[in-house]
Amino acid sequence: MKRFLIAAESDLIRVVQYIEDQSDINICALIGELGSGKTALVKSWMSYKKFEELASSPTYAIINEYDTPSSIVYHMDFYRLKTIEEAIEIGIEEYLHSGNLCLIEWPELISVLFPLPFIEVRIIALPDESREVIVRRVS
Repeated sequence: MKRFLIAAESDLIRVVQYIEDQSDINICALIGELGSGKTALVKSWMSYKKFEELASSPTYAIINEYDTPSSIVYHMDFYRLKTIEEAIEIGIEEYLHSGNLCLIEWPELISVLFPLPFIEVRIIALPDESREVIVRRVS
């Protein structure tokens, strides 16, 4: 487990670099309250991967696909899903087993489907507007 104190959005790159060093893992569960910085972390990640467009929240699309110079990245947001069956119907298992990086916001409903190991990133908004980010490997 690794902890980061993030004072500015530009500091998120340290989290991304740390996770990227865990190169054997392609599932990343992003956990945090609304507005905690999950999508900001994904934007930093896509910048790190040299994705030239602006990454955006897939709240309504559910899954965004980003074609980076080195790989495909799936950015998922399951905030609106009510059942695990909905996720299965949209083909979540194919994405999870694709070998591509899957960045998943609101993963709690579907985490039982995740292949092990995966990375859990918990983002906690602090009163001074900084963030505590806790990264742990789930085996």
